[in-house]
Amino acid sequence: MSNLIQVQDLNEHIRLISFNRPKAKNALTTEMYAELEQQLRQADAADNVRAIVLYGNAECFSAGNDISDFLESPPQQDENSAVFSFLRAFNKLQTPVVAAVNGVAIGIGTTMLLHCDLVYASRSAIFSTPFVNLGCTPEGGSSLLFGESMGHRQAAELLLLGDKFGAEKAERVGLITAISSSDDAFDDALAAAKAIALKAPGAMQDAKRIMKSHKLEQIDQTIVTEARLFCARLNSPEAHEALNAFKEKRKPDFSGF
Repeated sequence: MSNLIQVQDLNEHIRLISFNRPKAKNALTTEMYAELEQQLRQADAADNVRAIVLYGNAECFSAGNDISDFLESPPQQDENSAVFSFLRAFNKLQTPVVAAVNGVAIGIGTTMLLHCDLVYASRSAIFSTPFVNLGCTPEGGSSLLFGESMGHRQAAELLLLGDKFGAEKAERVGLITAISSSDDAFDDALAAAKAIALKAPGAMQDAKRIMKSHKLEQIDQTIVTEARLFCARLNSPEAHEALNAFKEKRKPDFSGF
């Protein structure tokens, strides 16, 4: 296993899972998705883990998919490929997850937050879901969960326009729990995880389970449907133009489509 995903057991029954690719702004590769899923499953199965903290670093959460890796090894039209298998596993975790977001959280860096129970972000955090801009479609259950949490028009603004937005808007639309008073949201996330870890663990897991039970399979099926459409769009001429333009640092040209 590489050191791109780091795991540390903290005091008070808390497991920290963090991204460790700072030079690439924690952009995620196929290998990292597989490691993330494995580590999340192991934490969820561990009797001594009562809360999971998900973190990037003090400067960045995650810039989303590594575009070069994506172009070289795109996910197949299979909802069980690494990225979608990770998302489906994340959706079904029983252990509470608290995320700390600093800097950018782009694409899946934003959509994975939908499966966290509590999210704290620094005031300088930047979010974006630029799937359509890249010739693709939303993933991670966002086509369902954005609308459910913030209403259709707010969800449409974020998913169809794909513009960047800050922590204040993220808090207003319900994407995050709160804006941290610190430049690094980790302290607030850790404090929340400690509070969770002090409570009755069985009751905590049952509370999380019943909060999600009515929609767990709906979210899973949404991720599957999104995955199939995402992969189909990924093979389209529009996506090839958009992704190559991104890699070449130019604006895509959709005038001929």
